[in-house]
Amino acid sequence: MKVLVTGATGFIGNYVILELLKHDVEIIATSSNEEKAKQQLWFDNVKYIPFDFNQFESTTNYFLFFNEPDILIHLAWEGLPNYKSSFHTKINLPRHRALLENLIQHGVKNIAVTGTCLEYGMHEGRLSEDMIAEPSNSYAIAKNELRIFLETLQKKYSFSFKWIRLFYMYGKGQSSKSLLSQLDMALQNGDEVFNMSGGEQTRDYLPIATVAEYIVNIALHKNVEGVINCCSGIPVSIKEFVERHLKEVGKSIKLNLGYYPYTDYEPMHFWGSTEKLNKALSEK
Repeated sequence: MKVLVTGATGFIGNYVILELLKHDVEIIATSSNEEKAKQQLWFDNVKYIPFDFNQFESTTNYFLFFNEPDILIHLAWEGLPNYKSSFHTKINLPRHRALLENLIQHGVKNIAVTGTCLEYGMHEGRLSEDMIAEPSNSYAIAKNELRIFLETLQKKYSFSFKWIRLFYMYGKGQSSKSLLSQLDMALQNGDEVFNMSGGEQTRDYLPIATVAEYIVNIALHKNVEGVINCCSGIPVSIKEFVERHLKEVGKSIKLNLGYYPYTDYEPMHFWGSTEKLNKALSEK
């Protein structure tokens, strides 16, 4: 069985490929940065095919281009973490839509695409897959439109489709702009104070290795379909999350709470329902 992974050199992609190596599958990895790919531990164990969205040609059969994969795990998405940029809707959405339709049209029968919890919009509390999506920023709007497009394509082509809604994640290799990366840098620099928001907002976190495990299990699952949350189901405040990390690394720093305002593109308190996820994982 051949599994194609787009966005292979990204934070999630790197861990997904390492997880796939535990399974009896042939891995085809792609990204726009071949030099970065060559630096990864998995490079010699996969078939790597470079691809840049800027070079997309509608006349190309990308199913053949990517060696006729049986399963597609589509992780690629550019322009983050600038969630409000129109780049997502005006540039990213059309080209991702075009690539996925090309692959489906020419033969891919099983696809898993990562979405975002921000598709739920400003809903607070426990978020379940049967809730109406009401995205309120460009990134989430683009992702949601891609999901709707793929659901529509199922009326035209026969393929299995999983939409994996990611919540929050952390781990080695994460963006330097992420919360824990900035905290670790402050600790490394010997800073006395760490500036952050009020820390009262509630989120849902998973370690990146667990996220990758869930993505792979869902993608390889023969029966699960549709939207599925990828989350812990456990709400935790940002302040508690930071304090827990400090305890784990055995260091301390004064938290300057309230230095940054709360974001206006996500609700204060939300976490994911894991009912559908747990059911899918238990059936593996």
